[in-house]
Amino acid sequence: MQYSMKYIFGFAAVLCFVCSIMISTANVGLRERQEINKVLDKQKSVLQAAWLVQPGEKVNRARVEELFKNVRPRIIELSTGKVLEEVNADTFDEESLPSLPAPTNKAGIREIKEQVKIYEIMEGDKVTMFVLPIVGKGLWSTMHGFLALDADTRTIRGLTYYDQAETPGLGGEVVNPKWKALWQGRLAYDENWSAKIAVIKGPAGPVEQNPYAVDGLSGATLTSRGVTNMLQFWLGENGFAPFLKSFRESGRA
Repeated sequence: MQYSMKYIFGFAAVLCFVCSIMISTANVGLRERQEINKVLDKQKSVLQAAWLVQPGEKVNRARVEELFKNVRPRIIELSTGKVLEEVNADTFDEESLPSLPAPTNKAGIREIKEQVKIYEIMEGDKVTMFVLPIVGKGLWSTMHGFLALDADTRTIRGLTYYDQAETPGLGGEVVNPKWKALWQGRLAYDENWSAKIAVIKGPAGPVEQNPYAVDGLSGATLTSRGVTNMLQFWLGENGFAPFLKSFRESGRA
């Protein structure tokens, strides 16, 4: 049986309309679950940066929520390092805040938010670790991750990236558990509190011999450089340095 062009185009239009309705309905119906999963994935990344969840360890929602009972989200003002006690961290929406032009930097960061959510790992009333959000340019992508620092605000506990699109097997090795393990115990700052941690070309050796360096990613010089640049920025005066200094000087460290 042959159909007219009018029938074919009409059938295709109706089919497209029905499919679009089905997709829209599914998207709306799943939106709440998508938001829950988005929050859960970020919480898991925070725990991975702090090595409370091991690389490759499978944890369900209940386990993540249990571990997160010892995590205290806080909102800080970047420029002053002040903790904004009046801002509810649970309902804080960083994306809704206006962006400010970033100062000139090598990390490819063009805009920053004045208010940022950080995470404090707690043991009772004592802060044992900070997990700080970091973002910057790699070779092909904007990389989003978390840096975990000890309560001394200097010793690195972990680094993880949860959103990146670097070359698999090269720059994409930023998510390799073996490379991430190299960060534990390295020092973010020198004795004068200048950000010094860097990804170098070739092997860095053990922490005791080279505390301010981490092995470079083989064949991924620009991604390695991107990691260094973003850490230098976020550990500097335009990043979290004012907050970390305030914490040290408060006597809580």
